[in-house]
Amino acid sequence: MPTAPSRLIAHLDMDAFYASVELLRYPELRGRPVVIGGGRRHQPVESTDPATGRITRSFSTLRGYTGRGVITTATYEARALGLHSALGIMKAAALAPDAILLPTDFDAYRRYSRMFKAAVAGIAPQIEDRGIDEIYIDLAGVRLAAHEEFATDAEEAWWRARDVAKAIKEAVRAATGLSCSIAVAPNKLLAKIASDLDKPDGLTMLVDADIPRLIWPLPARRINGIGPKATARLDALGIRTIRELAHADLGSLIEHFGRHYGAWMHEAAQGRDDREVVTCSEPKSISRETTFERDLHAARDRDELSRIFTDLCVGVGEDLKRKGYAGRTIGLKLRFDNFKTVTRDQTIAAPTQDAKEIRRAAGECLKRVPLERRIRLLGVRVGALTLVDASTPAPIAERTQSLFED
Repeated sequence: MPTAPSRLIAHLDMDAFYASVELLRYPELRGRPVVIGGGRRHQPVESTDPATGRITRSFSTLRGYTGRGVITTATYEARALGLHSALGIMKAAALAPDAILLPTDFDAYRRYSRMFKAAVAGIAPQIEDRGIDEIYIDLAGVRLAAHEEFATDAEEAWWRARDVAKAIKEAVRAATGLSCSIAVAPNKLLAKIASDLDKPDGLTMLVDADIPRLIWPLPARRINGIGPKATARLDALGIRTIRELAHADLGSLIEHFGRHYGAWMHEAAQGRDDREVVTCSEPKSISRETTFERDLHAARDRDELSRIFTDLCVGVGEDLKRKGYAGRTIGLKLRFDNFKTVTRDQTIAAPTQDAKEIRRAAGECLKRVPLERRIRLLGVRVGALTLVDASTPAPIAERTQSLFED
């Protein structure tokens, strides 16, 4: 029988989140390879049979795709064909030309994100938000109605945590129609790794004794915080698995990676992590950005750029209102066709969440950037955030004149 750790922390990861939301909208695509990442021109086309009145949809495929878009996410059927997030869509088309291509709909994904997090909070309110599709949950003291009192025995607490995790999965499915994978472990680091061990719709319970069998055989890059550069340097040292990292000489790691990072990697490989679930972290900024399917020219594509820029400002304003913030520092981000990225900021007199004011300040930033090359990415950011009194009505966002004018 298992022995419970001193802490019980869960990591919940929604399964193929964006793609799963799209499959709710287009259930006829279930079981087919689908990738998300197309633009508006890849929106499904509906038609009605005049004889039966039945509505049918036609979908874009990867075949013949031109552009430099990348996959945001893919269904598990598409992943089996080698299609994955961050893969160029043209490369994906060569691998699976008949896979379905759908445009991204971040408004829908954010809506479902709020729904699943609210469902979890109804059972276990101590939540650390880690993004649109994942959270950490502190299970300390959480009990179901069937549990008449808190568990005091360590082994009993372990089994009750399993019941809570099951209830969370059921609540998420009932609220959203979507599945998630959950791992319960002694700490955040292990829970994060373990939530990916049994996907989709998985439930993993991990204790310290499981580390050699389940965690150590994995690649070192599976530890959150070991990125591509560190992975390459570890490979050069002959360290490829978490087991090899756990048994590596600490002095050698410190020599090659520095005292802090080297020591951290060694501790992480042992499965040690003392971070708490942080339930009230404040965002430093709120932003939106988009990469164009083709490079846009400031003059010849002025109307399209103006529309996109305004949409970004409106989106950021809506995000600020929804999250209850206003900000004083308005930022602009541009990436040109030579991949050079420039940013400009302007601090305004008073915090705002008004899209019109964000657009005005972002437009001032834009005037400070020479627009001599084609643009491939555009972004808007609002920082220096402060909480807004929910009782104060927010100003209504307005669309304005072209941003890309002299």
